[in-house]
Amino acid sequence: MSLSAFLPFTKPDIDAETIADVSLVLASGWITSGPKVAEFEAQLSALFGGRPVRAFSNGTATMEVALRLAGIGPGDEVITTAITWVATANVILAVGAKPVFVDVDPQTRNIDLAAVEAAITPRTKAIMPVYLAGLPVDMDRLYRIADQHGLRVIEDAAQAIDSHWNSQRIGSFGDLVSFSFQANKNITCAEGGCLVLNNAAEAEAVERLRLQGVVRSGLDGMDVEIPGGKFNLTDINAAIGLGQLKHLDAVTRRRAELAQAYFAAAAATGLEALGIELPPQINSLGAITNWHMFQVLLPASRLQGGRAAVMQMLRDAGIGAGVHYPALHLFSFYRDQGWREGMLSHSERIGRSILTLPLFPAMSDADPLRVCRALAASCQQLLK
Repeated sequence: MSLSAFLPFTKPDIDAETIADVSLVLASGWITSGPKVAEFEAQLSALFGGRPVRAFSNGTATMEVALRLAGIGPGDEVITTAITWVATANVILAVGAKPVFVDVDPQTRNIDLAAVEAAITPRTKAIMPVYLAGLPVDMDRLYRIADQHGLRVIEDAAQAIDSHWNSQRIGSFGDLVSFSFQANKNITCAEGGCLVLNNAAEAEAVERLRLQGVVRSGLDGMDVEIPGGKFNLTDINAAIGLGQLKHLDAVTRRRAELAQAYFAAAAATGLEALGIELPPQINSLGAITNWHMFQVLLPASRLQGGRAAVMQMLRDAGIGAGVHYPALHLFSFYRDQGWREGMLSHSERIGRSILTLPLFPAMSDADPLRVCRALAASCQQLLK
């Protein structure tokens, strides 16, 4: 099969105007953080209702800096989910705190807020929810819990650019909100991220944490009062991000169209009759996803060869698929911290069976049916 016929699970779309803008940045001689980063931050701030925004080299750094900004460190606990990329937990450890995993809601696949409340101890300092595939949690309940217990909220909204809670865009309200612009996100900088903040004082503190803790005054004055990292975004990446922001509305609309095409194709090919669980649609409470991913749950224990066999058959049919994510508390490192199978039953079942199907704006209207037909055929062949 030719490479052009292969349907990957995601694919960035960089238009000619953006490529030209990147060339202009390269030719300008100013390729690190500069005017393009400032422009990108200003446009992101406008997107989020005028809140201060600072751009970063990636969406892992944003979360680590948010934790440091919130004063979280050794002896503190942060409650989060195991159905996420491992960076979510790694940054908690990076600041010396302890990640406390709680189970997910089996319908939304997001962190179970009842389990969050039950896990709060005197050492708990923050909640770090993750919006899997762009679907927010019940934001009213999340912040009610945080307010009642005096906790910071660091939203891992890496996948949730242009998702909404009722009429409010994620990032336009709340506490500290982290987004990723990595290559597979709905809009990308190739690599990058941003942190949405509450006020100018936090923005100033974040600038120090973002770049070595340096404070400058005048032409030659320099001081360092706190240790910072090296997390700045370049103007090259910012130019890509500016080009992507122009298309955000169209990207969100197209992803929603493709998701609905998937639901229709799933019905036409009988996926649910084969034991395949479809993703949650718009939450009745008001959570509106940006359809960052279209994820199904396979009847993995009933399939010869399990999920890997399905992925191979899809690949043989010219279709890529991904796994987002294994339950991270079962990775060797976290097992060494005392986590064991059986502690988070919903997370573990989802982690064993979740499969990400292709979803990106350049897909054709016919592609979801092609994918569902191939998925149905592979499961029919592999079911024990």
